[in-house]
Amino acid sequence: MLIKNATLLNPGTEPGIYDILVQNGKIARIEPELDVEDELELDVQGMFVTPGLVDAHTHLGLKADSEGPFYADHNEKKSILSPEMRAIDAIDPQSVNFREAREAGITTCASGPGSLDVIGGQYACIKTAGTVIDDMVLDPYFAMKCALGENPKKAYETTRMGIAATLRNFLFQARAYAQDPNRKFDMKLEPMIPVIRGEKALKIHCHAPLDIVTAVRICDEFHLKFTLDHVTCGVEVLDFLQKRPEIPLLLGPSLGARGKVELHGKGFSNVVKLAENRDVCLITDAPVIPLQYLPICAGLAISKGMPYEKALEAVTINPARVMGVEARVGSLAPGKDADLVIWKDRPFVVIQDPVAVFINGERI
Repeated sequence: MLIKNATLLNPGTEPGIYDILVQNGKIARIEPELDVEDELELDVQGMFVTPGLVDAHTHLGLKADSEGPFYADHNEKKSILSPEMRAIDAIDPQSVNFREAREAGITTCASGPGSLDVIGGQYACIKTAGTVIDDMVLDPYFAMKCALGENPKKAYETTRMGIAATLRNFLFQARAYAQDPNRKFDMKLEPMIPVIRGEKALKIHCHAPLDIVTAVRICDEFHLKFTLDHVTCGVEVLDFLQKRPEIPLLLGPSLGARGKVELHGKGFSNVVKLAENRDVCLITDAPVIPLQYLPICAGLAISKGMPYEKALEAVTINPARVMGVEARVGSLAPGKDADLVIWKDRPFVVIQDPVAVFINGERI
């Protein structure tokens, strides 16, 4: 298929009118003018084309927005340490939320455990189109969920000291296990080996300033790879975070009410402050914010002062990099998956449904 006359909005590409050749589910060529014989042509007549949108923190298919607590499979409530739990064993692609997400232009997302447990389990990176999760997975385990703050504190009737001690003690155990050449298989400790070795990130739920700082302190102590997810009150330790621009910040959910004390900094003005001089990701934490509203979140960030290009990157290439799948998704380039969205008007600044969405080269 040859997409003609697209106004391309794409990280790493100079804005302009381009033709895009899609072959075998991949982007084959992107050039100002292409003429390819025997290709079906789709002339979009100057409409806007972006990469498929990407969200690096959701619970898609694990927790629906209408089914109640019995059907929620995102929190394992029996153990404060649950690294053996795998998101792919519970993600339900038949959830209506998948259809809503892809129809809004979200083509790839992270989905994984919630924030009840200090260690919650293995986060997956998936496409939003498909009926069998094994066929939709880009990475079944790109990060290990970790949580600090009010949620584990309430669930296990512990303190922030207790949460930190639980995490630190488990990391000591995991490090000893990883370094033991004669170790006997342990289902809880085995998935922690790539975390200890810095091959997988700890994906740390943290809202309050003291939890943000504790997360960094512990990860530095064990020389871990990690991301800070939510960072709702991060502006209260802005100088601290600005000294560590290499730490990925996954910001959100920033739309909606403040449902607990540690969300008092919630809002897009703070998101823009945290994004200064660093790359960030915008996240919905779906179903906290329905995933189909990710473009609206980008628009609200722009309305508070985030540059348009930065907002585009925050919902495309940045989350793809965080999940380690930037070679396949997050931008449009030869060899990458043909995940792209056609918009009638400039996306994010105009509320709209896409004209068309393609995943793996197929119009869905």
